[in-house]
Amino acid sequence: MIRSRVLKAAAAEGPVLILDEPLSFWGAFEPRSGVILDVHHPQRGACLAGTILLMRESKGSGSAPGGIAEAIRLGNAPAGIILVTPDINLAVGAEVAETLYGRGCAVVAVTEDDFTALCRAARLSISVTGEIRDETV
Repeated sequence: MIRSRVLKAAAAEGPVLILDEPLSFWGAFEPRSGVILDVHHPQRGACLAGTILLMRESKGSGSAPGGIAEAIRLGNAPAGIILVTPDINLAVGAEVAETLYGRGCAVVAVTEDDFTALCRAARLSISVTGEIRDETV
């Protein structure tokens, strides 16, 4: 079990998807499908919906909350996002989606060492208190 820093509390569980590079949720990601659109991203075409997304940091600007909130509203967002570098924009987007639509997405931050360890899991869960567990069977 790993304790994370909670940026947006929510319970989440799902298969792990590891991104090799940062992702912008505004323009490089399609909220209607949950798919990465950026032609330069190594995981282009991957669907984030329902995953526990591991990425060291996000890319983007103040528009990111709109992109992640829309994906959450449509049910195409990750179930949870685990970062090394905390991102207030993703946390704000998840908070807005929960407030407006009643749908959650956990957003947490961990150390680089914990991130590396989590990358070995196939399935993870995140508790509302930020405890991350390997659920790989």
